[in-house]
Amino acid sequence: MNKKELQQLKIMACKVRMGVIEGTHAAKSGHPGGSLSCADMITYLYGKKLRIDPQDPTWEDRDRFVLSKGHCAPALYAALAQRGFFPVEELQTLRHIGSRLQGHPSIKDTPGVDMSTGSLGQGISAAAGMALGLKAQKKDQVRVYTLLGDGEIEEGQVWEALMFAAHYKLDNLTVIIDNNNLQIDGPITEVMSSYPIVDKLEAFGLDVQQIDGNDMEAIDAAMEKAEKVTGKPAAIILKTVKGKGVSFMENQVGWHGKGPNDAEYAQAMAELKAELEKLEAEA
Repeated sequence: MNKKELQQLKIMACKVRMGVIEGTHAAKSGHPGGSLSCADMITYLYGKKLRIDPQDPTWEDRDRFVLSKGHCAPALYAALAQRGFFPVEELQTLRHIGSRLQGHPSIKDTPGVDMSTGSLGQGISAAAGMALGLKAQKKDQVRVYTLLGDGEIEEGQVWEALMFAAHYKLDNLTVIIDNNNLQIDGPITEVMSSYPIVDKLEAFGLDVQQIDGNDMEAIDAAMEKAEKVTGKPAAIILKTVKGKGVSFMENQVGWHGKGPNDAEYAQAMAELKAELEKLEAEA
């Protein structure tokens, strides 16, 4: 990835974060914290990695992305809007009655969404099934990516899916875990520790990398390496900051599931607009 591509991805990530704030403010609810922590990875996927066509969202040979931690839909919607699946202005309809952008992704309603998710632990199972199905169809060029939360992997179904993926040697599947160390009730170390995540994933037969998940260059290098893994699924653990990019939301568990009020919205958007202006000046 050259310097220009890197800068453009950073700019897009900032716009995705702005979309998260726009949506959750307009909804007066939602999940900004975890949406902001995974914004860099989702931006990378939709800005560089995924083979997709906004004009043909159901293209058979597209890559698939399953947001297993479906409550972080605001980040997914913001990335889809940036890629042209629907207007950016539509982000302000998040969670409104009649909107295509509900609190969790819907494959029936939202262009670009590959799987309805929200019940934690189920998305990765769907992704593993997609990967096996694509192998059965000999569609070796198509890859499947799924993003989970570190609180989500407390669910037993996740480990059944990982065992399944390793057993069937699903090397067309990349499992991504957003390890921001906070879930709805507090630090995962206090609620139900899933550590050591690396050791557990390796024991289940995956090729594992752990990186700074808010560093676009590190994401790029890890994704390139993951694509070269053969005979087993790849896993990337993202060490991230919950609420990344908005000062008063960073590492604050209270921002797991509430929307900013008007004053908080103004401060968050001012910070993000300042960052955007800086990035655009550097481009």
